[in-house]
Order: sequence, then structure tokens, then C-alpha cells
Amino acid sequence: MVMDIAYFAWVRERMGIADETIDVPAGIADVGALIAWLAARDARGALAFAEPHRIRAAIDGVMMGPDAPLVGVREVALFPPVTGG
Repeated sequence: MVMDIAYFAWVRERMGIADETIDVPAGIADVGALIAWLAARDARGALAFAEPHRIRAAIDGVMMGPDAPLVGVREVALFPPVTGG
């Protein structure tokens, strides 16, 4: 399944790119599995996703948890927790 992945803040810095279009393997069914797969791809991913519990995700613009399914997804945005005012 092909989807766009967007990286923000220190996730983007560690990945070295702002976004990419990838063909996700068939066994990757949810956000948590996607993050684990991205971490295992290369050293940049391992660094960016070393603490997967800290990563937040938005699927097609809607915040979702790690168990959110990826069926029919066009874009996943991955970013650290945000704070501010």
C-alpha cells in the first residue's frame, strides 16, 4: 500500500527529510507497526523512532493512536508531542 509519510519537528530532523512516499509492506496494519517498520529500515529511522511511545500520529489529518488501522490511508504525519500556548 502506497502512502505519504510526513515528518515534523525533531522526527524530521532525525529522519533528514520532511516527507516521503513509500510502499508499505502488506503486513504493516496499524500506526504502531508502521513506526516499528520505519525504525527498522535504517539508522535514521532507528534514531527518529527510538522512543515510539513518544511519537504522535495523524492519519489523513485526524489524530490517531498506535492501534489505528492503515487501510485506505493516504497520509500519515508523525511528530513528537506538542506543547505551547
